[in-house]
Amino acid sequence: MTAPPFPLPDDAELLRLDHQICFSLHAAARAFGGVYRDALKDLGLTYPQYLAMLVLWEEPGPLPVKAIGERLRLDSGTLSPLLKRLEAAGLVVRERSTEDERSVVVRLTEAGAELRGRALPVPRRIVTATGLSLDDALTLRGLLERLTENLDATQAGER
Repeated sequence: MTAPPFPLPDDAELLRLDHQICFSLHAAARAFGGVYRDALKDLGLTYPQYLAMLVLWEEPGPLPVKAIGERLRLDSGTLSPLLKRLEAAGLVVRERSTEDERSVVVRLTEAGAELRGRALPVPRRIVTATGLSLDDALTLRGLLERLTENLDATQAGER
């Protein structure tokens, strides 16, 4: 493990909750959850369902469940029940791939595609709720992406 790029306080001080980056991220994620719950209420989606729909709205045609899981960083045990609920709501259809019967693909229904239009105001509402400027929000997103890459590399033994 490499040394941090900055001097750290002593170990006892590092154990303070207020010094934990992970706790700040956890608290922010919970706060986001509340704002998203309100923003998505009229769409009938939970936050994880919204994320899955974002992936499906971006990609034309059916997508393998595996590709959706990779994009969302979710395993199939978490993703499958979520997709089943979206299917029960009439927003997606899950079916065996015609190219590989072991693979399940997901495609939007007409109702799922139409829901995109109703979802258009959500990102602006979320950005507004953060109280951050667009530049600050983009900077934060970039820092979080870099943080995720570094943590993934550490876990993979690359750092």
